[in-house]
Amino acid sequence: MSKVKVSIVGGSGYTGGELLRLLLFHPHVEIKQVTSERNAGKLVFRSHPNLRKITALKFSSTDELEPCDLLFLCLPHGHSMQKIGDFQALAPKLIDLSGDFRLNDPGDYVKWYGMEHPNPDLLKEFVYGIPELHREAMKRARYVSSAGCNATAVILGLYPLFREGWVEPDRTVVEVKAGTSQGGNSVGPASHHPERSGAVRTYKPAGHRHTAEMLQELSFGRDIAVHFTATSIDMVRGIHCVGHVFLTEDLDERAIWKVYREVYGQEPFIRIVKDREGIHRLPDPKILAGSNYCDIGFVRDEGSRRLVVFSALDNLMKGAAGQAVQAFNLMHGFEEITGLAFPGLHPI
Repeated sequence: MSKVKVSIVGGSGYTGGELLRLLLFHPHVEIKQVTSERNAGKLVFRSHPNLRKITALKFSSTDELEPCDLLFLCLPHGHSMQKIGDFQALAPKLIDLSGDFRLNDPGDYVKWYGMEHPNPDLLKEFVYGIPELHREAMKRARYVSSAGCNATAVILGLYPLFREGWVEPDRTVVEVKAGTSQGGNSVGPASHHPERSGAVRTYKPAGHRHTAEMLQELSFGRDIAVHFTATSIDMVRGIHCVGHVFLTEDLDERAIWKVYREVYGQEPFIRIVKDREGIHRLPDPKILAGSNYCDIGFVRDEGSRRLVVFSALDNLMKGAAGQAVQAFNLMHGFEEITGLAFPGLHPI
């Protein structure tokens, strides 16, 4: 079997580096180029020191890109949508890891991003990038838009409940606690060590852009609300999501277990975590670092119809690069877990 020739556009950031790490060990991939405008001509391991002695690739500039089979786009938000025609001309398949093509409705870009989308007709050609929700569409897709990391954690945690119509539509409250790598590798006052170390910083109490993805994927044609807050904590990798939903029926845990097993029982990267003893009774992002798993658990509040749903993942893996490789595998008919079998480390 000939290898799929791929290039990474925007490979100097954390997500690009993680994607490069995965693809270097993927048995069906040949990496042609990795771009970085500010690092063009430099060895990629200067930006990603974990790849020292693994690859001798050097960064290229975007102007030097050559045709390939698939382009991974790891550019800052707003860049892919402006240059999408150039990228389409270079590769028949694209996986965009930014938010530029995640939303189906062009009007949502005005509402959540404060801008008109320059290529609204293309939105319908991109499959939203959570494989557990859109696996069959990905198998036929030319273009995939990887989901946001916060959105992935929230959607996967709550999807079975919303699919069943078990959730009061306007009372869902979710908070995500995220690692600092979510903010990328650009340096600023918020990343200065004396300011950052030990901080618990709520950076988006309301109006987070990823809320649009949650509403899109969880609505099932109904009007719903997701009241979402994002907080950054002193952790490098990981997302820990706590969702409070209020059930429309007085369901017991057995019924809830059943629907989660029906939806996720055969999923290779979803684990239902709900033990009665030990320190790992519920999802914890620490043990997921470097893995493509999303762990999900829940606790039924017996004093009300509140259900507390927990989900955890590595924001650079299942929240970004790992999920993109999972989509890549589906698009090319490879076994879905190819290149993604690493289970994480314990202890770390």
